[in-house]
Amino acid sequence: MAWLSLLLFLPWFCVMGALYWWFPRQPRHRARTLFDASMLVLALLVSTGFMLWGYRVGAAEMAHGLWKQIMAVLYAYGGFLAVMVLALLLRPRVLSR
Repeated sequence: MAWLSLLLFLPWFCVMGALYWWFPRQPRHRARTLFDASMLVLALLVSTGFMLWGYRVGAAEMAHGLWKQIMAVLYAYGGFLAVMVLALLLRPRVLSR
């Protein structure tokens, strides 16, 4: 049941990932493509790890109900956004070299 939250948020993660990938359109070179791809993969991995952690926290708080899935979604979304914000802040610095 922990994977339900990732399944529900996957379309939103795809939309945010696509916007991150496409904008700004220029400059598009090999270093940027590698950096963006690695950040998107890292965001998915961090989100998955946080989702499992949030599910465990929710299960510890309340054994029944939707609290486990709610905590899993909140943690997964927070992890994804944290990596995306870090990537947006680091992209100009990394690619200016």
